[in-house]
Amino acid sequence: MLLKELVKGLEVCDVRGNLDIDIKDIAYDSRKTKKNGVFVCIDGYKQDGHKFIRNAIDNKVSAVFVQRDVPQYEGVTIIKVKDTRRVLAHLSNVFFNEPSKDLNVVGVTGTKGKTTTTYMVKSILEKFNQKVGIIGTIVNKIGDYEIESSRTTPECYDLQKLFREMKEQDVESVVMEVSSHALELSRVEEVDFDIGAFTNLSQDHLDFHKTIDNYLESKIKLFSLCKKGVVNIDNIYGSRVVEKALCDVYTFGIHNEADFMAYDIETYPSCVKFKVKSAFINEQICVNIPGVFSVYNALCAISISALMGVDAKSIKEGLKDVVVPGRAEIIEANDKYTIMVDYAHSPDSLENILKTVKEYAKGRVVSVFGCGGDRDTLKRPIMGRISGDIADFTIITSDNPRTEEPQKIIEDIENGIKDVTKNYVTITDRRDAIKYAIDNSQYGDIIVLAGKGHETYQIFKDKTIHFDEREVVSEILN
Repeated sequence: MLLKELVKGLEVCDVRGNLDIDIKDIAYDSRKTKKNGVFVCIDGYKQDGHKFIRNAIDNKVSAVFVQRDVPQYEGVTIIKVKDTRRVLAHLSNVFFNEPSKDLNVVGVTGTKGKTTTTYMVKSILEKFNQKVGIIGTIVNKIGDYEIESSRTTPECYDLQKLFREMKEQDVESVVMEVSSHALELSRVEEVDFDIGAFTNLSQDHLDFHKTIDNYLESKIKLFSLCKKGVVNIDNIYGSRVVEKALCDVYTFGIHNEADFMAYDIETYPSCVKFKVKSAFINEQICVNIPGVFSVYNALCAISISALMGVDAKSIKEGLKDVVVPGRAEIIEANDKYTIMVDYAHSPDSLENILKTVKEYAKGRVVSVFGCGGDRDTLKRPIMGRISGDIADFTIITSDNPRTEEPQKIIEDIENGIKDVTKNYVTITDRRDAIKYAIDNSQYGDIIVLAGKGHETYQIFKDKTIHFDEREVVSEILN
């Protein structure tokens, strides 16, 4: 594609060089630049792409996009713009021929429930005989073909490339998680969303957003990018999303009047049942993931699917058969106790899973959890207090410490639990913590391993190790 076609419609500050050149690729990482390609300099949080222009030129790129003054390089076109992040989104979309316009794209944002909701919608649409792509935290999938996921929402170039691959593989609908980071950093700015969904909002990612209001505003951006929106009106921030949305909005909830409402909710150890009332569907629903939070996720999925024209039979079957790795996932152990793996890593999500388990536990609820390093430190004592208040016994351990000292994170959590209970221990090594929970289990206990969920690794300061809690439990039991 000619460079002049790529820049068409862009607000350009300055051009030095030739625009009549054929571009073969786009890169935002200088190590991935190619001959006759474009390098877009992103001023990131860890690295500034402008420092690596020489590397890109050594790889024989034809053009470089910058947002500050840089020297001229012979034979290379330099294009200065105001915001290279937004330019990368534009270039990627045009380069791959605007692929999202040929797909039904659903974007789900929120603190909790994004992954589960996307899997629910995928399951429903497949019952509706559609080929579905999924993009998110656990994995990216084109039908049954899996592609490893490195972040909740890919960078815009990778995202548009994935859309193009999906279209070429005859995918009809794409269901994707849309993180607040992706919205704030313009990764999804050029995506043609048919439906956007807001599951909820609670404290998380304040290391990045600084305030809850900033966090909310980033979520609201999705509703300026989509044609229709669905919003959890029971969440305390739901009404603000509705007020600021620039699209047609439908609401869902349990307690407040909404377009899609759940009632007659019945919770069981292995599922939750409820009735849904709306102008689109009025049915008895069964979801094989227990807890009231599953009702909200299912309502969100029902709202999305109904607006996409899916019939009630497909919705019911899709929700009944849905499987979400690492979400309230039971690991086969024995008849003495139950072991559950859940991705809960925020105060609300930890509270939800522990309260759900508490409702049907015949014995104790044993909570095993930690908090991630280099992330919001304010939530650590809050999560400690929550576990202390709800669980009968807590084992505080490591999650992904990253560059922080694991013991310091544990101490932050302990500051929240020690004033509400003495029924806890701290065990830094997560494998040892799980073994302690199993070795000291009692009849009827439910051991909740919270925070890692689907993850198969643990990140430390100097290394990343393989760590799959299903495998760890199996090894300990054997």
